Amino acid sequence: MADENKSYVYVNGKVIGTVGNPAQFAGEIRSARRRGIISGEVNVSFNEKLNSVNINTDRGRIRKPYIILENGQTKLTKEILAKLKSKEINFNYLLRNGIIEYLDAEEEENVLVALSERDITERHTHLEVDITSIFGFTINTAPYPEHNSLARHAMLANFTKQAQGVYATNFNQRFDSRAYILYYPQKPIVTTSAYDTARISTHPSGQNFVVALSTYYGYNMSDAIVLNRAAVDRGLGRSMFYKTYVDEERRYPGGQKDKFRLPQPTADGYMGEHVYSKLSEDGIIEPEMEVAEGDALIGKVAPPRFLEENLGAGGLEEKMRDDSVVLKTGEKGVVDSVIFTESTGATKIVKVRIRSNKIPENGDKFASRHGQKGVVALIVPPEDMPFTSDGIVPDLLLNPHSIPTRLTFGHLLEMLAGKAGAVDGNIIDGTAFSEAGTDRITAYGETLKRHGFEAYGNEVLYDGITGMPFKSVLFNGVVYYNRLYHMVSNKIQVRSRGKVQILTHQPTEGKARQGALRFGEMERDALIGYGASLLLKERLLDQSDKTEVLICKNCGNLGYYDHIKKVQVCTVCKENSFVPVEISYAFKVLLDEIRSLHIMPTIKLNE
Repeated sequence: MADENKSYVYVNGKVIGTVGNPAQFAGEIRSARRRGIISGEVNVSFNEKLNSVNINTDRGRIRKPYIILENGQTKLTKEILAKLKSKEINFNYLLRNGIIEYLDAEEEENVLVALSERDITERHTHLEVDITSIFGFTINTAPYPEHNSLARHAMLANFTKQAQGVYATNFNQRFDSRAYILYYPQKPIVTTSAYDTARISTHPSGQNFVVALSTYYGYNMSDAIVLNRAAVDRGLGRSMFYKTYVDEERRYPGGQKDKFRLPQPTADGYMGEHVYSKLSEDGIIEPEMEVAEGDALIGKVAPPRFLEENLGAGGLEEKMRDDSVVLKTGEKGVVDSVIFTESTGATKIVKVRIRSNKIPENGDKFASRHGQKGVVALIVPPEDMPFTSDGIVPDLLLNPHSIPTRLTFGHLLEMLAGKAGAVDGNIIDGTAFSEAGTDRITAYGETLKRHGFEAYGNEVLYDGITGMPFKSVLFNGVVYYNRLYHMVSNKIQVRSRGKVQILTHQPTEGKARQGALRFGEMERDALIGYGASLLLKERLLDQSDKTEVLICKNCGNLGYYDHIKKVQVCTVCKENSFVPVEISYAFKVLLDEIRSLHIMPTIKLNE
């Protein structure tokens, strides 16, 4: 038994011993780290509740730099800062000389961090290098994040990654499997220091929208948005979608290999002349050809899958099967580029890149930099949109109810700042925790008043349909919106009747296989709740895997119909008295599975 007065010491979660004075022991390790005696990557923390010292040196910890304070004084003096600016010393010098240290999440529990120099007291141990480092990089590229609810930060980070823009300047040379390029990307009017430092404006991923907070005949309920048709026609949110199809001439054991060429009508699986009509003589499609679903892009023939098929008629000709690449269901576009290359094993590879225009339509998703997402519910002709007395028609109508319920006040602030920046022709700084603080709204208001607008961004708007002014003034401004890559044209799927799986006889799954939409457990519960039992039967049986089986009246086993002898046969009792019954084919599969376990299920019939 260890002494109860002593504390356990853990290194990366393993106990290595005990110490009598844990707080002093942790302090000594910190002191040694700052003097460079032990590695700067070691972190130590003393947990009073558990009475244990935890030392972490393992990989995968998130660590953050802090300026060290001693007796209420910062170690990063003005002299050192001046040397850093003149590049006499660098950041590593600060780490080696115990001026800045990296702490992990566990050691942060033992420190008291001051947010700025004016907040420092004798009790503080560290000072934030920059107060915005509280947020991650993605959050710091959005303006005014400190005014938004915490849950929106996670959403904003996701939407930033999903935004369409210019992901690489050499996109036209690349053959990525799928890519989106925004036609007219813009730099935001309201930027942040992180956005400028990382030079994201060289490949932006959004556009500045004129937004009014207004309902529109119930079309933009909750998260939906209404767009101006004229803005969409002028290129708002328009993007290009690239998709690459790849194929190679594989080699097989036995010396056989695939060949790129036009398949012969005698080949197995030949799809008809119309499929290959756009291919050139070498079996490869040429650039700038318009293609639609089912058109072949790369003609290819392959040897048969099984050896005995290969002999053909009298062993004279080699049989081939068609293995061409065709455009997937629901896709269309223009062949943008074709390249021939070789793999390391000297097999020929062909890549075909298809491009298609993606114009915003009902169901496409947009989001601001505050986690305010929405799908397009309606695209309205400009003459029916609300307009200001100056004749300005908003690009987007956002439901005012979506701001207070989601606590994204940064969105309102950006609208006001964006409007002030637009009328003044300036870029506005929206960095988090900026010194301007509460004076921001006043400053933006002064700018707007100078240009003849109302200080808080409110204006009288007129109804485009009646021409009458609205009773209340509406808040409007400029917001940077991203178009996200969730687009209805990539997701839309229709099926009336089609392929079924061999095993269960149920419809196939997934858009790529012309599959059905899944009718799951919760959908089933909804129909049961309504008492719509016939609709339930139709969905789960008639439209799925209904099959008629013969059940023996004598022994309750499944029988079959012998088409040659034209008789019904029971494999168990050899009787021929049967009742036809409709069941789900999956149930028949289940019965077969049970039989394979040497259990004999029988079906009892009632009259």
